[in-house]
Amino acid sequence: MTDAACERTDRSASAATELVYSAVQDPVAASAGPARGEIDRSPEIAARQSWRDSWCLFLDVDGTLLDVAETPDAVVVAPELVGVLARAAAALGGAVALISGRSIDTLDRLFAPLRLPSAGVHGVERRNAQGTLTRGAIDWLPLATARHAMLELAHRHPHLTLEDKGLSLALHWRRDPSLEGTVRALLAGLADRLGPNFELQQGVCVLEIKPSRQDKGTAVEAFLRESPFRGRIPLFIGDDLSDEDAFRVVERHGGWAIGVGARANTPLRFTGPAAVRDWLAQLVGPSGFAG
Repeated sequence: MTDAACERTDRSASAATELVYSAVQDPVAASAGPARGEIDRSPEIAARQSWRDSWCLFLDVDGTLLDVAETPDAVVVAPELVGVLARAAAALGGAVALISGRSIDTLDRLFAPLRLPSAGVHGVERRNAQGTLTRGAIDWLPLATARHAMLELAHRHPHLTLEDKGLSLALHWRRDPSLEGTVRALLAGLADRLGPNFELQQGVCVLEIKPSRQDKGTAVEAFLRESPFRGRIPLFIGDDLSDEDAFRVVERHGGWAIGVGARANTPLRFTGPAAVRDWLAQLVGPSGFAG
């Protein structure tokens, strides 16, 4: 990813808010990839149930619900967004989940007092609708070695931000895009030494070392096997490379993958997080979904 990818891309993405709003009011599961910005409304695949009974909603956080900030701690969560998410969860019988690169503990702090079903650290940890928390087993010793090397680099370059999620480690270069190559070189070497149990996860101006074999797609698959998500049409909204596994899963299950900004290679895209928040607020209204 080039340095330019760090820039906001709202102005270059297609504006699909009204199309998505209209389609979700009359749910459709697209059987074939529609043209960009268009929705397949074939009657034979139209869902006949109401919104409340038909859909489940999976939401990425940074770059999707929240505007990306210079550092992970600088994001802003408006109280009204928490209220909108709470109303959406109530209207959909609890079938709303956050699917994020952040840890679940961090998600709970950001959206307090709301505690939604969540997948954290790109699917390495997951809390289901019943509140049961599962985490992937990892080898802590090599991760500690990687942390030392990454912390040392961050100390040498104060514009780098080390994000320690417990189960993974991420280095952000948003404040100095010229450091991208330095970060990539270090983490590529660390990943080679860590072996097959760990992998690199690309984000926007960030590179992360995380346990392998678990991702946002495996998290969505697990949710779709459980109540209240089971049997519903999945809709996933996300903005970057870390969401692509989840995009493929929801499409395989007859649902919709909706991107945010120009990075997402999806048939439908919102222009940016503000458009996602506006859409959710319109859809939910003051007291819940119409349907």
